[in-house]
Amino acid sequence: MTKANKSLCIVALSGFVTAAFAQAPIVRQAPPPPVTDQQQYQPQQAAPAYPPQQSQYPQQAGPDQGPPPPPMSPQQLDQLVQRIALYPDPLLAQVLTASTFPEQIPDASAWAQQHSNLTGDPLAQAIQSDNLPWDPSILALLPFPTVLSTMASDPQWTSALGNAVLTQKQDVMDAIQSQRRVAQGYGYLAPNSYDNVVDNGGDIEIQPINPSLYYVPVYNPGVVFVAPRPGFFVGGAIHFGPAVTIGPAFGVFGWYGAGFGWRDHAILIDHRPWGRTFYNRRVYVHPYAHPFVRPVRPRVEMHGRGFEHRR
Repeated sequence: MTKANKSLCIVALSGFVTAAFAQAPIVRQAPPPPVTDQQQYQPQQAAPAYPPQQSQYPQQAGPDQGPPPPPMSPQQLDQLVQRIALYPDPLLAQVLTASTFPEQIPDASAWAQQHSNLTGDPLAQAIQSDNLPWDPSILALLPFPTVLSTMASDPQWTSALGNAVLTQKQDVMDAIQSQRRVAQGYGYLAPNSYDNVVDNGGDIEIQPINPSLYYVPVYNPGVVFVAPRPGFFVGGAIHFGPAVTIGPAFGVFGWYGAGFGWRDHAILIDHRPWGRTFYNRRVYVHPYAHPFVRPVRPRVEMHGRGFEHRR
């Protein structure tokens, strides 16, 4: 083939390839967006202390996720708090705060039942030596196995109470006062040999006569919050369990200054207003005046019974 013929063939082939590519569609892809510094490194952020827009919170269900529950009506709250409304104020404050940790209550109730032979200082020492993993508000109730058992046996009620405390604390406290006034008006709630019942400017306070001895009231809400029938002896409607000793050793679990600032709608634990809410529940740590320092070691159970149990 001559040099001229080769040149003609190359020109023809180039024309054919050009025509083929001209007929094929051209698909253009946009270049990928540049990677910003925020996309390169985005550390896990703690939940904000106060609620921003609701859409910023995760919506999926879960024990520590999702939107807040719908608010309860005053009538629903009245019924919700009836079974605890007549507890002495310090114990009631501990129950309300503990209810916001419902997932911890079944294990705590089991521990309290297994160690119900321990009371007073030996119980406080066992709680600390075991390095129990629960919130101090739960540890504060370990001397009251019947209270923890009530909460553990009705998890739906306990969770509803905890959610109401986190989202409607003022309404919960108003409901407690409402039910106390009802019981007092019918003659069921009155001073006795266990508790002082004082009307402090419209707010009814219940305080143990001996601040170191607590008696859990036992009553039927269907009786004490309903008008008594004629001839019914109201004095027998409420009775009390055995004495529970809360000495200085329990102060680190929040028993110093536990109670309420009713006028300000404040729950007080160890003299400090308790500020846990639905929105800061992942990060809130109560500022105890006498904080409980948890040892840095595994949970260990050893109370002189000849056994040791590690978890």
